[in-house]
Amino acid sequence: QVELVESGGDLVQPGGSLTLSCLLSGDDFGSYAMGWFRQAPGKPREFVAGFSWHGFITYYLESVNNRFTISRDNAKNTTFLQMNDLESEDTAVYYCAGKGGHALYINGAIMDYWGKGTLVTVSS
Repeated sequence: QVELVESGGDLVQPGGSLTLSCLLSGDDFGSYAMGWFRQAPGKPREFVAGFSWHGFITYYLESVNNRFTISRDNAKNTTFLQMNDLESEDTAVYYCAGKGGHALYINGAIMDYWGKGTLVTVSS
């Protein structure tokens, strides 16, 4: 059984930084395209960042480009989201999701597995 577990959510001041982690267990992490999504209160879930199964293709929501960086460590079955220069608009529950089968591109409608989320609050 595949499971995704996020960690790292916290309360941070505007302009601060935070790193989220997502551990995948139960399958070959190296064959998964991974992504981060978020859902703010009263808003629909949106895509934030993702990469292909081999990690050579990365893509970001325009509003987080140059502030957020997605990465993966296959040896640790973990994907990370480094978030810098955080803004109040980044406040949301952040979800990790995985798509198996050596996918190149992902979106919220095709993911195979989802984590339960971790809360990021940006506030002074």
